[in-house]
Amino acid sequence: MATDREKILDKLHDELAKNLLEKVQSGEAKASDLNVARQFLKDNGVEGLPVENSSLKSLVDELPFTEEEAEEKILSHAGNQQ
Repeated sequence: MATDREKILDKLHDELAKNLLEKVQSGEAKASDLNVARQFLKDNGVEGLPVENSSLKSLVDELPFTEEEAEEKILSHAGNQQ
């Protein structure tokens, strides 16, 4: 049986998810809202892969750099931090 605290946290989690979804779907989400949504998904173990015919794939295809360029930048940045 869930405690009162667990019920409150579950409700807060659900309300945050609903609020973020409404902002994104309305088109009124600001960059900061999108960042909160991104972090919320990451914190909850939600990941996306850019598979064919998906919105994520379409977004990746529109980026002004290639996947190889992005990987090189990530690897060079990681190397500079060590």
